[in-house]
Amino acid sequence: LRGFRIEPGEIEAILAALADVAQTVVVARHDQTGDQRLVAYAVPATDTACSPELLREFLRERLPDYMVPAAVVVLDALPLTPNGKLDRGALPAPELGSAGSGRAPRTPQEQLLVELFVELLGMGGVGVDDDFFDLGGHSLLATRLIARIRATLGVEVELRALFETP
Repeated sequence: LRGFRIEPGEIEAILAALADVAQTVVVARHDQTGDQRLVAYAVPATDTACSPELLREFLRERLPDYMVPAAVVVLDALPLTPNGKLDRGALPAPELGSAGSGRAPRTPQEQLLVELFVELLGMGGVGVDDDFFDLGGHSLLATRLIARIRATLGVEVELRALFETP
């Protein structure tokens, strides 16, 4: 995925080590922009509630950035085929990047940046304070974003600046 070798089983094993998680599966899905993103699906253990944000943070603390799924989806049960195997086609598409603060743009520059995020990430509901990488951005999209900022706003922004203040 984006030049990195990723074993979904490694990510699944880390999630499955949590007492709150009964079952898990990790898949690479194509998003609206045609890009592939990792998505983890988790089924909570009985009588527990799992927060997708907390599960993703748990993974972020234990995995390199390129292995952290763009989204974690909590399901009541994994979908199965009539043969009892995982039905990957029935796994729901994640809702990538819930808007953080939801703060609307206040300046024309902020509006243009929000529009660039929406265009590159293929999603709506982006707020000014949302994190590019939490919304599903990655290093290749980051370079595209920097190029688009340069072309649209005529401003030179270093790639490092996006990683430091996403």
